[in-house]
Amino acid sequence: MGNRKVLIAAMMTAFMTTFMSSALNLSVPALERYFDVSAASISWIVSAYTITVAAASLPFGKIADITSRRRIFLTGITGFGLLCFACIFVRHIAILITLRALMGCCGAMIFATNNAILISSYPSDMRGKVIGYSTAATYIGLTAGPVVGGILNSTLGWRSIFALSVAVSAAALTAASFAPPDKPEPHDSKNHKHFDSTGLILYVFAIASSLYGMTNLDAGAVSVTLLICGLVALVIFYRHESQSPDPIMKVSMFRESRTFTFSNLAALLNYGATFAISYTISIYLQVILGFSSGSAGLLLISMPAVQAIFSPLTGSLSDKFRPSVLASTGMGICAFTLILFSRIGETTHVAYIIFALCLTGFGFALFSSPNTNAILSCVSREDYGVANSIVATMRTYGQSSGMAVLSVITSVILGTASLAESPATDILRMMHTSFIIFAGICIIGLFFSLARDK
Repeated sequence: MGNRKVLIAAMMTAFMTTFMSSALNLSVPALERYFDVSAASISWIVSAYTITVAAASLPFGKIADITSRRRIFLTGITGFGLLCFACIFVRHIAILITLRALMGCCGAMIFATNNAILISSYPSDMRGKVIGYSTAATYIGLTAGPVVGGILNSTLGWRSIFALSVAVSAAALTAASFAPPDKPEPHDSKNHKHFDSTGLILYVFAIASSLYGMTNLDAGAVSVTLLICGLVALVIFYRHESQSPDPIMKVSMFRESRTFTFSNLAALLNYGATFAISYTISIYLQVILGFSSGSAGLLLISMPAVQAIFSPLTGSLSDKFRPSVLASTGMGICAFTLILFSRIGETTHVAYIIFALCLTGFGFALFSSPNTNAILSCVSREDYGVANSIVATMRTYGQSSGMAVLSVITSVILGTASLAESPATDILRMMHTSFIIFAGICIIGLFFSLARDK
């Protein structure tokens, strides 16, 4: 009934890659002090990772589909662990940002292959269930990152976060070595004679430049120009792939399946609207309420705990009921909780925050596993790598977009001042503005989610 070691490897890699995208959130004040830079500069430690993951996931998914998913998977885990080890000894922020970008490339190799290998190892009637376990690990990594990272930062320092990732990478590599060897589908050797290098260049440029421009909109005309060029390149990429005999991305998957298209759009908007919750609430708990990073992390643990409990259950339910109904309900809950977060102030009771975090965790669980199941159910087995890469790209593009929105709002309201220097009223105004905008984005995504089956 499936390979349990593959399931363990998929869960561990889903955890460690997303963990490292958020584990440094509670270390922002410490990193500001250590490197003596502004909050805007520190945000690049997060953005460099997510941008490269978004840009590289699809190319590696295509390469994995036509060569060996297992080989790409193992290479990604190995490189990820080695780069985490190198980050332990960093003394300059530019080097840390560079290593984080390279780490994103290795993360892309993992994102492109872990679920593809997983669902290939289980029967189709268990797809939602195993995706649920993998999704639980993904969300635990995203939201437990600040929790564990905060505790490690307050007790052992921010370098210990990378040390933990080295240990997890080693364990994941051991489990992943049990993944069965794979071979390209029989038609691959006949039809995949030429790799679409033009499509590759267009895609990487489009994703990287649009996200870079978006993340630095406050920097002036150059960033705006890069954003526009990236969006234009996406349109050119789509037209090129429509005519390519062997495209990196089968754009026909979007044209032919309303469910595939709208499910991906829903994922993009959901991740964009919710990714900054842990980042923003961690700042609120530390700067406004005066909690230590460790205490703030313990409060934030309520969200991943709820996700871990319910994601496997909602994944199993999506094998029996329409995934779109479950996912839409979850997205509606997320929109509601974003509105709740927009109401917090200096005197808000901690119980209110914990309640909102728990409800958000339940909404996450109800949305993500069924939504991913709906997407992967639309494609054939030989396209699992590319489809899984598209899911990963939507997630990371959404995360980067969310951080870009937050970065712009932070720059407009706080300017170049550090968090410690900013008045509490300005920080709260930044938070309220961000959560209201994110709630609007989530509501737009809810319409796509509801419309997918019409």
